[in-house]
Amino acid sequence: MPLPPAYYQSNDVVSLARDLLGRELVTRIDGVITSGVITETEAYRGPEDRASHAWNNRRTSRTEVMFGAGGHAYVYLCYGIHQMMNVVTGPEDVPHAILIRAVHPLEGLEAMLHRRRLDRPRKGWTSGPGTVGQALGLHTRLTGSCLYDPDSPVQIRAGTERPRPGEILAGPRVGIDYAGEDARLPWRFRWLPSR
Repeated sequence: MPLPPAYYQSNDVVSLARDLLGRELVTRIDGVITSGVITETEAYRGPEDRASHAWNNRRTSRTEVMFGAGGHAYVYLCYGIHQMMNVVTGPEDVPHAILIRAVHPLEGLEAMLHRRRLDRPRKGWTSGPGTVGQALGLHTRLTGSCLYDPDSPVQIRAGTERPRPGEILAGPRVGIDYAGEDARLPWRFRWLPSR
């Protein structure tokens, strides 16, 4: 079952970005199910974070989904190429979001390889938000998808394995030098299982 709606309502987007590690991102696209364990995230804290698409409460047709209640997907196109997915969190009108940067593949490996145009898995083949989007079939048309609806094409499930103490690395976010001091905030989280 998907995680419940209340999970996404926290105002603490940084804690939620850590907690998403080990959860399972699942897509059902054209009847094909693919999934992966979330292993890397980045938090974006609404209007006060210069790196956020909703900095200074900027509302556009693209960012409007961020101002809705948490628990929905925000998929956007980066550089006209990469489909990148954020998890909208927080109560209505508080535009927090968490970028999914990497997953460990679980279900639908054949479909994921086909989408990535690969003949076999390679190191890092689902690492990076653009490759996650490609492997899982994410697209901007999925923006607004309800992550806790069992019939949704995009869901997040609890997962069966949780990070242990010492397995999560925190550091600055990637590719946001324009954000000034906010670029140095340690809001990027990676799970490196010790097993």
